Amino acid sequence: MDIELGIQNVARPVNFSTDDSADQVGAAIARAVNDGESIDLTDDKGRRIIVPAKALGYAIIGSETKHAVGFGAL
Repeated sequence: MDIELGIQNVARPVNFSTDDSADQVGAAIARAVNDGESIDLTDDKGRRIIVPAKALGYAIIGSETKHAVGFGAL
């Protein structure tokens, strides 16, 4: 699933993919914002993305479907 986090006063969003479900990501973000803690997520390559909740401008949580792109001979 693709995630986009907009950070306040930063021109470019943070984009990454994760194996977590939309519910898991949404709950982690909501919990961090409610508790005033950092948002701590792991991407599908095992890297941790940590963003202070107070710096979050927006979050776009994409669909869980993965699209395969293929090119065939015409």
